[in-house]
Amino acid sequence: MAGWRGAFIVCWRQGSVNGGNEPSNAKFAQLTAIGWVVNDTAMNDTNPSVTSRRDFIKNTSRLAAVSALAGVALPPVHAAESNTLQVALVGCGGRGTGAAAQALSTKGGPVSLVAMADVFENRLRGSYENLKRGHSESVDVPPDKRFIGLDGYKKAMDCLKPGDIAIFGTPPAFRWVHFQYAIQKGLNVFMEKPVTVDGPTSRRMLALAEESRKKNLKVGVGLMSRHSRALQDLVKRVHDGEIGEIILERGYRMHGPVGFFSSLPKPAGANELMYQIQRFHSFLWASGGNFSDFYIHIIDHLGWMKNAWPVKAQALGGRHYRQNPEGVTYVDQNFDVYSVEYTYADGSTFRFDGRCMTGCNDIYASYLHGTKGMAVASRSGDCGTPSSIYRGQTPRRSDMVWQSVNKPGEGDPYQNEWNDLMDAIRNDKPYNEVQYGVEASLVTSMGRMAAHTGQMIEYDQILNGDHEFAPGLDTLNANSPAPLQPDANGRYPVPQPGMKKNREY
Repeated sequence: MAGWRGAFIVCWRQGSVNGGNEPSNAKFAQLTAIGWVVNDTAMNDTNPSVTSRRDFIKNTSRLAAVSALAGVALPPVHAAESNTLQVALVGCGGRGTGAAAQALSTKGGPVSLVAMADVFENRLRGSYENLKRGHSESVDVPPDKRFIGLDGYKKAMDCLKPGDIAIFGTPPAFRWVHFQYAIQKGLNVFMEKPVTVDGPTSRRMLALAEESRKKNLKVGVGLMSRHSRALQDLVKRVHDGEIGEIILERGYRMHGPVGFFSSLPKPAGANELMYQIQRFHSFLWASGGNFSDFYIHIIDHLGWMKNAWPVKAQALGGRHYRQNPEGVTYVDQNFDVYSVEYTYADGSTFRFDGRCMTGCNDIYASYLHGTKGMAVASRSGDCGTPSSIYRGQTPRRSDMVWQSVNKPGEGDPYQNEWNDLMDAIRNDKPYNEVQYGVEASLVTSMGRMAAHTGQMIEYDQILNGDHEFAPGLDTLNANSPAPLQPDANGRYPVPQPGMKKNREY
């Protein structure tokens, strides 16, 4: 079932799962495609007040972002085990489809997909057919509950009752819009990562996170590393001091172009807004670019290992090969390479390197170095097992002192996150991952902004920044102008480090 999020944790050229060394571009395209927009053939185209992050959560209820929710009375939102949980899928691309499949694969009680929404009819149709083929008894989405258009998210969620589940697999720019409506409807939520791409939307989502907790909503975020049993075992050992104090972390995601990393000019006659939504990896307003979408998992789980978020970042990055084989210049806003030095409050550092280039050395892994030894967090991919601990600073087998072993049936972190969410819903357990999802997204954006501006960027600086890439997305319709406009030559603004210092473009 091509393009499904979670169909594989990592797929390799050798054709194995969680093995080998080189990521397959085609499979990475499937794994990195998200939301409303993914086209399985196109995926192979390489083509409000200032505050500190410590004080912010205490003040989030004052934000205007949730004023519309004041006074809304909602019934209990957990479900008894005997009840069928209904699901609406908003965003029918690879990740949304995969998340729906995993929801339907949980074993705690009956689940039924009852509504779907997308802005592209072919994506909804393909998603429906895949899900119906794999889960025929659990998919009940008649034509009148398949909604096409930018307002489809409302129509799909209107098909649910309080306590049911909305899945958001759309580009992250729309996350706050959809989440706000889900809270109004009293719905539990699973949302894909990233959940924000800039400071204003991060503040808005933190306020909504607080509101969702007050309503006892259960909310999962697609940072599946947190549900990897191997990484859960490792983080406990690290926090218990088995490698001593962490002094350095290293993360890498370097491989060829995947997803919609680079884009050719908009075809004549195509709708500008729909073009940008479809090619969302290419536009910072829609996705945070490849940096936010591709790199957040390793940035998230290394912050989790450290039990802290970096407080600042400095970075390098550049654009190199910007034409297709026929010599047509790409119009996207991405850099081809990024190198970020994150610094924690205690002075320790986290180095992250990202690259989207063909023919270069591929590395996709993460490491921790402590005063007593080192650890391999992800051996291959975002959370590739096994995790391991070593005496000394080199991962030699002879120096290995621990290696993770997954329990039967718990090896897939994508399915684990759904099993954990469903357990919380059915048994009314506290479960809300939005805050750390926002924080991970914000730290990722901090590194991206440091590279795009050539400046040292601090956490509080980006949190309180006033540059919202795409304001007013809650009023967007099919006739709206795109949030980003091309110049007379059809080209879009790109980051210019050192020249544009306060904004990314």
